[in-house]
Amino acid sequence: MKVKQSAQFFVLLASACLLLYTCKVDKPIIDLEGSGYPDEIGKIVLTKCAISGCHTDKSKDGAAGLSLETWDKLFEGTRNGATVIPYAHTQSTFFLFTNTYTQLGVSVSPSMPVGEDPLNVAQVIKLRDWIDEGAPNKDGFVKFSDNPNRKKIYITNQGCDLVTVLDAETGLPMRYVKVGHTLLNESPHSIRVSPDGKYWYVVFINGAYFQKFRTSDDTFVGEINIGLGSWNTFAITADSKFAFTADWNANGSVLYLDLENLTVKKKFAGSGLFVFPHGTLLNAANNLLYITAQYGNFIYKLNITNPLFPNISEITLDGSPQSSTTPKLFDPHEVAFCPDNSKYYVTCQYTNEVRVFKASNDSLIAKIATGSYPQEMSFSETTPYLFVTCPEDSVTFPGKRGSVAVINYQTNSLVKILFTSWQPHGVAVDDAKGLVYVANRNANTDGPAPHHSSDCGGRNGSVSTIDLQTLSVQSKKTELSVDPYSVAVKK
Repeated sequence: MKVKQSAQFFVLLASACLLLYTCKVDKPIIDLEGSGYPDEIGKIVLTKCAISGCHTDKSKDGAAGLSLETWDKLFEGTRNGATVIPYAHTQSTFFLFTNTYTQLGVSVSPSMPVGEDPLNVAQVIKLRDWIDEGAPNKDGFVKFSDNPNRKKIYITNQGCDLVTVLDAETGLPMRYVKVGHTLLNESPHSIRVSPDGKYWYVVFINGAYFQKFRTSDDTFVGEINIGLGSWNTFAITADSKFAFTADWNANGSVLYLDLENLTVKKKFAGSGLFVFPHGTLLNAANNLLYITAQYGNFIYKLNITNPLFPNISEITLDGSPQSSTTPKLFDPHEVAFCPDNSKYYVTCQYTNEVRVFKASNDSLIAKIATGSYPQEMSFSETTPYLFVTCPEDSVTFPGKRGSVAVINYQTNSLVKILFTSWQPHGVAVDDAKGLVYVANRNANTDGPAPHHSSDCGGRNGSVSTIDLQTLSVQSKKTELSVDPYSVAVKK
């Protein structure tokens, strides 16, 4: 009996050991089909990332707010912004945090998965290539590719020759578009969407080309060789067929461009004709062009009834009929019309104010104090507010750099001053969403440390939003690539 019992005991023990061994080696059960990921990608994500205590629905609050349980949730992003940017692994934190191999590009700490063995080279390459193919789901669909009329926000990144494309619905970066003609950094400065909404254009402060892209799919259309210069701003005519752009130099120039045929129609230049021309503005009738003389006491006013032979005059900013030799300097940076075109506004960097002029006779009608060094402006058409960025203001918010002044343009009075983040520069109002987008450069080393590094060096900046109704800065701030500078809205 004892022998028989002993034999039974060893059989049971062997069975228990076999069962225990089998549990240990069994692969976790994952739902590839339900996840929406392509099989090879899903096997990596669901066994290495979307695991208990990490990037799951239940534990995402402790993991930057990111759930990776499904492909759809991947594209909801994190508290810092998007996780994957289709076609751009170098700007996708999903790659940056999982890559631990210097030969494959930038690595960011802490490496993922935390506390576990890193992904092997083959797995990282598979993720990289998947992202560069658009990061499609299991059916081959690429996120944000289904609506050519999608509303978007465009932001230039001067440090990387990139344009960030934000999806207006989610506020997340949906694409990074490489711009520029050469491999050298040409620094995309200003970006504008044509009035018809079909194209966006960009100029460079260290380049020789004016470039054109479609808004439907953000593909490159063509470019104009405008000669090497510091091309700062441009204004597009109401019919979307022509533009004027300014070369910011001591002996600067202005070009008249044909946007349909991508040619230079005429160049306006000469000794002392334009001195550091910067901001450009067309009136509603498109027969007057205003250009700021950034280091001076005046703005240029060009009658372009015949755009090939403009009549050029100057408007002094102190409201006097004196010539431009008046000792007082205002350093006008930008000029913009209020929505009804009855008044135009000029940011004066030297005097830390916005000056308001009556459009009918160019008379000075108001002076509005702002934070120091005011630069860019954007008007709301549904509320009475003008937003002015002051990137180098270190006075209004001690210990911080930059501010955004909110002005009531009906009463020409300052409403309040906001802090969005370090060195706010580009600004654009999206009345349809009730938001104001502000590009924060964060170029100085005294600003907050970026969430992650970039493959092109420099410091990442961010985009903040202001609620049009409450005039408050929203809590979520999205990190972008290096030196976000100019903002444009595709309505």
